[in-house]
This record gives sequence, structure tokens and C-alpha cells, in this order.
Amino acid sequence: MQAGNARESSVRTMRISRAALALAIGALLAAVVAGPGHRTGLWGYQGGFAILGIAALCALTACVLGVVAVVRAGSRLARRLAFAACILGVIVAGMPMQQLYLAKSLPLIHDISTDTADPPPFVAVVPLRVDAPNPAAYPGEQVAHLQHDAYPQVAPRLYTAGRQAVFDAALVLARDRGWSMHAAEPSEGRIEASATSAWFGFVDDVVIRVAESAQGTRVDMRSKSRVGRSDLGANAKRIEAFLADLDVAVGRVP
Repeated sequence: MQAGNARESSVRTMRISRAALALAIGALLAAVVAGPGHRTGLWGYQGGFAILGIAALCALTACVLGVVAVVRAGSRLARRLAFAACILGVIVAGMPMQQLYLAKSLPLIHDISTDTADPPPFVAVVPLRVDAPNPAAYPGEQVAHLQHDAYPQVAPRLYTAGRQAVFDAALVLARDRGWSMHAAEPSEGRIEASATSAWFGFVDDVVIRVAESAQGTRVDMRSKSRVGRSDLGANAKRIEAFLADLDVAVGRVP
């Protein structure tokens, strides 16, 4: 009698382990296609985020089932399947939860500039943003205050090198990043480009302004998302990384 109950319990645990792993794999597949589906136009970015949310819930459910199976597992195979479900579930649920944390901890802004008093204007990019939910114009002082509080390190750069040398170095860096180039006007010191995210295909537009000043060659940079209320810090990171590379390429004023 006891042997029969033990076998029945072992069978149930194996089923739970397999169900947990299948659910975790399904959550992974859903999460993987959420981005490409948006890139190819199958659904909007809101739909992609909804799919990620569902995938995260399924992944967490798989983790719970996996823990139950680990506790009850009588066979090594069932335990291994349950562990795999738990690990995969944590991985799949981790990314959307991290994005949610960033969305809660960062301000709802998507336009970042090193000069908020006189942000570099978009020119060539303007026609490309006609249908974009976020207009090309700078949103104003409220966003500037939010940016200064969240990203105080985003600031203009001054270089000892001449204006043309700095412009050329900035243009090379922009092209090396694989950005779509829209304008490179040496006489105006203006570079415009677009950066596309790898997964969801979100497009952020960039404008770089290189100008002479009494302290040296000054570089200002602005990066703005076409969609979404929050950029999750992506535009600030882009500006910081670009200017850090430009610091290496040309001589920065101490």
C-alpha cells in the first residue's frame, strides 16, 4: 500500500516538474518574440510589453511549481527538471522585473540634453518624427529639472582640439556605432543620427553640436526617444558613453 502511494506521489511530482519546465520554456519563447514582433510590426510596443508581462507571470509560476517539485521530488530526474524550471523562470522573470524597477525609480522623461537651457535642435530628423508620439521640440524646464536631479553627470564637454578635428572625431564615433546618419554639416557643427535598439527596435534620435567657445571646443549632445514616456535611462547612458569615447579620441580641457 505504502509502495503504491509512493509511486503515485512520484508520478505526480514528475508531472509537476515537467509542467514547470514546459511553462518556463513557454515563458522564455514568449519573451524572446516580444521584441522581434514589435520590430516587424506584428504588434505595437504596448503589446510587446504586455507579452513580457505575461511571460514574467508564467515564469514566476514555473518557479513556484519548481520549488514544490524540488521539495517533493523522489527521483533525481524530477529534481533536475524542477531545478531547471526554477533557474529558467528566474532568468525570464528577471528582465521584465528589472525594467519595471527602472521605470519606477527613474523619472518619466525621454529627452536628454547636455544643454537644457539651449538644447541642440533637430533639423534633418524632424520630418522623420512626423508620426512619432514624442514631438521633436524640447519639452521645457520641468523636464530639465527632472534630468538634472536624475542625471547630474550629463554635461557639455570642452576640448583643446580645434572645432574641425573634434567634429571629425565625433562623426567617426557616430558612424562606428552603426547609427543611421541623417546629417553631417561641418559648417554648422551639426551631426544628426538615429540609434535603433537591438531587441524591440526602438528608435532614438541624436543630435551633436560642435562649437567654438572661449574655453575651447564645446560639444553638446541630445538624445530623444520617438515613443514612450520613459526611456529607462537609455538616452543618458548613450550620451555618457559617446562623450567618454570622444574624451579618449580628442584632448579634453582639464
